[in-house]
Amino acid sequence: MTHDDPAVAATDLLSAATAERAALAELLASLDPDQWELPTPCSRWTVRDVAAHVISYDDLTVPRAVATLVRHRGSAGRANARVLARWDGVGPPEILAAYRTRLRPTGLTAVAGGRIGFLDGLIHHQDVRRAVQVPRSVPPEHLVAALHAVRGAPVLPARGLLRGLRLVADDVAWHHGDGPEVRGPGEALLLTAAGRDVALDELGGPGLPLLADRVARHRRLDVAG
Repeated sequence: MTHDDPAVAATDLLSAATAERAALAELLASLDPDQWELPTPCSRWTVRDVAAHVISYDDLTVPRAVATLVRHRGSAGRANARVLARWDGVGPPEILAAYRTRLRPTGLTAVAGGRIGFLDGLIHHQDVRRAVQVPRSVPPEHLVAALHAVRGAPVLPARGLLRGLRLVADDVAWHHGDGPEVRGPGEALLLTAAGRDVALDELGGPGLPLLADRVARHRRLDVAG
């Protein structure tokens, strides 16, 4: 299964991305100032940083985004930090106000039918929920589409992390790959494929030690986003 799987094509990704942002904005509006400063599964990023990052690329065209990436020698982490720096000093009220006008992705995040905005928004939505300990059940259609898409996301480490492993979700209809099996909830598989270590203890199977080792090595690079 690849990121071009029919399950992804059949999903209205722009609408799904908009729904994810709307749900994230609702959560953010419920947080107190201390919660905005909590660390998230993204290296070095607080809830405020993640919230700003989700909408930070809407102002960039594809050529400008590519130029930013090239300027930072292809490092998505450094490019993300550069773009996020524009939001330095912007507080929660201003970020929430920005969400009200940016629920539907534009610019770079609307590319490929909204694929970037959808995948980035869903994963970071869950990052925030993990940080503030407010879980939710991700809509199954969103979760399946994201699981299909994550391996092909060029700035995420999923391809290398999952190589030679069979991933099986036990709560939605999704599996991928061949090799030693890693099984667990779809959300935990998605976050792990995106390089997070926060959900490893929710997974099991003979392939888990290898996956955990790969994630640990990725985390040592300390690349945010």
